[in-house]
Amino acid sequence: MKNKVVWALLGATVLAAAAMWWRSGTPTSDIIYFAWAAPLVVAVCITAARRPAKRDRVPWCLIALALVLWLSGDAVQTLQYYSGYVPPVGLSDVLWLSGYPAMAAALLMMARYRAAGRVRGVVLDGLTLTFAAAIAAYVYFCLPIIAEGFTTLESVTPALYPLGDVILLAGVLMLFLSPGRRGGPTYLMLVSTTLYLLTDSANNVLLYVVHSDISWDLDAAVLLGNCLLACAGLHHRGGELTEPGRAVEVLHPARVVFLGAALATAPTVALTHTGLGPGGRTILMTATLACIACVLIRFLQAVRGLERTQAQLAYQARHDPLTGLANRAAFTEHLEQDTAGVLLYLDLDGFKGINDRDGHEAGDAVLQAVGQRLGAAVRSSDLVARLGGDEFVIACTGADIAYGEHLAQRIVAEVARPVEFGGRHLTVGVSIGIAAHAHTSPDSRRTALLAADEAMYAAKNRGKGNWVVAA
Repeated sequence: MKNKVVWALLGATVLAAAAMWWRSGTPTSDIIYFAWAAPLVVAVCITAARRPAKRDRVPWCLIALALVLWLSGDAVQTLQYYSGYVPPVGLSDVLWLSGYPAMAAALLMMARYRAAGRVRGVVLDGLTLTFAAAIAAYVYFCLPIIAEGFTTLESVTPALYPLGDVILLAGVLMLFLSPGRRGGPTYLMLVSTTLYLLTDSANNVLLYVVHSDISWDLDAAVLLGNCLLACAGLHHRGGELTEPGRAVEVLHPARVVFLGAALATAPTVALTHTGLGPGGRTILMTATLACIACVLIRFLQAVRGLERTQAQLAYQARHDPLTGLANRAAFTEHLEQDTAGVLLYLDLDGFKGINDRDGHEAGDAVLQAVGQRLGAAVRSSDLVARLGGDEFVIACTGADIAYGEHLAQRIVAEVARPVEFGGRHLTVGVSIGIAAHAHTSPDSRRTALLAADEAMYAAKNRGKGNWVVAA
């Protein structure tokens, strides 16, 4: 149902925008604009108020505030226009400029929620592109405005609009580059804010570069942008804008292209634009250094993230995920390289009953506790591994049978201690087989492991809490 509403709203807005374009420059165009823009803003306000979760509601309230401010600025300027006097700087500028921080804050908040603790890379990417956009905005928009020779207020105020666009660009880039699903709502938000950026840029070019006062032709694009925002909020998957993204961050090739383009901005401006002056060159150099710093930090972060991922994968390949002990593969590798020593093969007594009676979570708690106790009982040179299920093995390098029996006695006592879980005390025993091996060949060590396994079964036949030395 919501999708039908979204398509109907979008279609009606396209027709309204076409009618505005056809009647541009006439009062009819203004009437169509306000008659359709006001309901769209109301729709966004209602959407914000009805958001069930605070995480969704706050960003949409900021978006609604930005649209209300922008529409109020349009209303003030229109009234001034039909009253016969539009001041160079007035209340409409205050309202319009106030909307940029609200919209940018909403986009940044959404990006932070989507990044779910991994926002640093998103921020660096956004800042890199924003610094590049700031360079272009300063050179091609701000400098022409300042060169017009207006009063300080009349020069500064128009120059703030490109700055607002840069802030808005930072927000939309961080939202789009953040992890998470990029479905209909995300693209609607991206296109909407892009329309605002293009409209403001075209308006600045028309007024201060081309010196043409036909910016009212751009109101249709603004109306369409408002509609796309409303559609993003009404979309049945609108929650994706604040849903946490996947845990694995991927440096998409498109990001590399964007970062390269950002680095090329300053040299391009320096080659194509002359007469920057000392102040302009200082600003250009500062922004360029900031852009380079962001790119270097971003790639350093990506390399370190890759190193952490590789280290984690290497750890997972050699360790049991439940107990953190070495797994069968790591133990096999160790056994092939081990010198003479003693092997202890362990199997828990009564573990199946806990799994059946108390559940697998209780069984996992017992295995974790046993793993910790085994690790605390052995020497630092000994290797404790979980082979699977409730079977463990310990390789004691350079030890003899006497050490193995002493260790087995200590392990039996440690494992027999109750394990607390859910207000209950769970108790298991352990049967241990002990076998010595000489440093001759891998086959001899595997033979010793089989002997320890058979001795463990012999100990289990004697009852809980026993150990047997292989013959």
